[in-house]
Amino acid sequence: MKVQVLRDILEFNDTLADQNRSMFDAKKVFVINLMSSPGAGKTTLLERTLEEGVLRDYRIGVIEGDIQTTLDGERLEALNVPVVQINTAVACHLDGQMISNACTALDLDNLDILFIENVGNLVCPAEFRVGEHHKVVLLSVPEGADKPLKYPLMFHESSLLLITKTDMLPYTDISLDTVRRNAMRVNNTIDIIELSAKTGEGITHWGEWIKAKRKAHFGT
Repeated sequence: MKVQVLRDILEFNDTLADQNRSMFDAKKVFVINLMSSPGAGKTTLLERTLEEGVLRDYRIGVIEGDIQTTLDGERLEALNVPVVQINTAVACHLDGQMISNACTALDLDNLDILFIENVGNLVCPAEFRVGEHHKVVLLSVPEGADKPLKYPLMFHESSLLLITKTDMLPYTDISLDTVRRNAMRVNNTIDIIELSAKTGEGITHWGEWIKAKRKAHFGT
């Protein structure tokens, strides 16, 4: 019975996610679902992306997911982008219905790129499609090289792995070669970018990846 209930929940969510995706495609809004464990640097990455101007030619919005507080949403609002905050209370992920509801507070006709910052969790967000064009997973240097093997679905479902906080490499014994190898074992088509939101290293590469994927999907 539990298996059937979970299957029904996921199938219902997939229906809503497909509706969201159709809406985003009709509006030509390119949607990226950012996922990671808590503290891997999702909000800081978005801040640096906006501050560096690597997407300056695009109109950007954010849906910010957290269990509690509006702290991250407030950080991004300070950079003059439209932000919709979702507080899930107890849920460990965003789902299709939450995103559908949040989009009613966004002017999609005046957006080119929408970032969805999911709840910090390496398990549940990977199971729930929300209508995104790409899932992107962040893995910070302090977390270690074993995470792709411990949480394979997250890395299998993602188009891109961002190895974040590379400025901390001198203070850890992590092997980036091992991270890459483990990620490729789970998903041999995953793209990998190393970056530091603190120093700005890799931010331009990240911006170019987004622009290339958007152009591949919409043609512009």
